[in-house]
Amino acid sequence: MIAGVIRRSAPLFVLALLAAACGSSPAPVERPEVHVEDESPNLVVGIDEGDTLDPILPLLPGGVDVVAIPLQRFTQLWDDPGHRGSDFLFDTQNPMGQLSPMLIESAEFSRGDAWYEVFLPLRPNGATAWVNEREVHVRPIDHRIEVDLSDRMLRYYVDDEVKERFQVGIGTDATPTGRGEFYVWVKVYYANPYQAYGIGALGLSGFSPVLSEWPGGGRMAIHGTSNPGDRGRPVSHGCIRVYNDDLKKLLDVPLGTPVEIRA
Repeated sequence: MIAGVIRRSAPLFVLALLAAACGSSPAPVERPEVHVEDESPNLVVGIDEGDTLDPILPLLPGGVDVVAIPLQRFTQLWDDPGHRGSDFLFDTQNPMGQLSPMLIESAEFSRGDAWYEVFLPLRPNGATAWVNEREVHVRPIDHRIEVDLSDRMLRYYVDDEVKERFQVGIGTDATPTGRGEFYVWVKVYYANPYQAYGIGALGLSGFSPVLSEWPGGGRMAIHGTSNPGDRGRPVSHGCIRVYNDDLKKLLDVPLGTPVEIRA
């Protein structure tokens, strides 16, 4: 069974945090969550079966990333849009007890409703499922993180403007950092800045391409480090290491923030 997916069986409690591709995990420190700022209603309102829209408006706004915020912990998901009965229930609660938004890949109308294809925080990387508009709030998100592995640089964007850029540590040749489109799934904060994750970690929706037997299944993270020598070097088990002073500027990014990692 895939963690977090319930196909008519008991829920699976997610225990491991970010030991994943980075090592053993110290105890986290509680910190208030920063939510997606836009409090507007759903972008798309359902219509009755058989009704038409003239003209049909786009389901997703252009030029901006959009997330689906679950209305309840166990969310109905479908393998394909438009079926009357859901294919499985998905546990959207992350290890810190928050209902984590899911990044939207695409959208379409079917049977009079809007349906959203969302990225799941599961293996394999890039796995998606469909959610009905009645199960989620849909929100644009104007934050974005991009990591360029070739120049070992992290760039943080707000409203398409670069707000911060840092040299970062990346995975080694033996334990490379996974590439693709991910999002921030969980945020964890630590009191001891000298432990393995520095002052905190942004746990991602994606996983190491080579490590799977670790606690957490090899989940990747953007996390702190107290060692300035990690910057610009291939030193990790697949995570992105950010010097603690730099990471302070990323800790308030909203859950669901897109993270693109490219070669």
